[in-house]
Amino acid sequence: MPPIPVRDRLGRPAGQLRVSVTDRCNLRCQYCMPEAEYVWLQREHLLRFEEIARAVQLFTALGVRKVRLTGGEPLLRRDLYRLVFLLAQNPLIEDLALTTNGVLLSEQAAALKAAGLHRVNVSLDTLRPERFRELTRQDLHGRVLAGIDAALRAGLTPLKLDTVVLRGVNEDELVPLVEFARSLGAEIRFIEYMDVGGATRWSLSQVVTREEILHRLRDHFGCIEPVSGAGAAPAERYRLADGTIFGIIASVTSPFCRHCDRSRLTADGVWYLCLYALEGHDLRQLLRSSASDETILEWMRQIWAQRTDRGAELRRQHRIRGPLVSIESLRRDPHLEMHTRGG
Repeated sequence: MPPIPVRDRLGRPAGQLRVSVTDRCNLRCQYCMPEAEYVWLQREHLLRFEEIARAVQLFTALGVRKVRLTGGEPLLRRDLYRLVFLLAQNPLIEDLALTTNGVLLSEQAAALKAAGLHRVNVSLDTLRPERFRELTRQDLHGRVLAGIDAALRAGLTPLKLDTVVLRGVNEDELVPLVEFARSLGAEIRFIEYMDVGGATRWSLSQVVTREEILHRLRDHFGCIEPVSGAGAAPAERYRLADGTIFGIIASVTSPFCRHCDRSRLTADGVWYLCLYALEGHDLRQLLRSSASDETILEWMRQIWAQRTDRGAELRRQHRIRGPLVSIESLRRDPHLEMHTRGG
């Protein structure tokens, strides 16, 4: 099946795909899963690894070259290395990565690397064990650090660390986190607290903006220069005087919608064209039908060609702004959760 790339109505290619392999998570981060109870996807609806591999094959024919496995927490999906092995056979994938909270990474890093995984992003919102416990409702900070160490030893590099910055919670750790990443040879990315999915307690007052982050870091490190050539990547990258690189994902105050080339596939096969999208497209039904690859690919091409999504940009224009989705809506449709469609 020869690749036939397609562009949407704003000229954006289908370059990147986030594949969620589970909606379950072993942490309860307050900015993503703050509630006591959740509605989960039906297990019989979850795509099998072979179905995911077939779907990704179709996406690469559409133009996708970067694939990221996500969740929930993807390492909760049993034998995930098997899926990595299947995807690694696809010669069109140039970057095969995984985003994880790191809790289970020390046990799986070597097997994932051997199966063909290129690199990992690890969520790390604090260097303080007691603060980690408050943020996640779990006492597992040491396991995250062990996972980061295992990823480096396994060669899952370049390693990126992702930090959601929350006002009054962890903005005082910006400098220590940069120094920690530098000590590892990793790149840290600070993320503005986003009003998507399960962020039911989000408010604009809790967002630490890109400009505030840069101001705090300049006060300590001095000169900071932007790094050119970000392209469609969500992070704007910056360089310290000693050459250390870090990134900021400013989706709230400076959306990058006009250059966004990524879409998301949930663990049960619903395709979302935007993280903010309230409706998706049922790919599972086609994968489990008698439809040929050519039929499904044409369906995908038509959908992407009509894409106009720019959710973060439109949200920024709202004069009165609160959480994107109500708790009631999330309970009716768990696909609206961030932990279902992947970050």
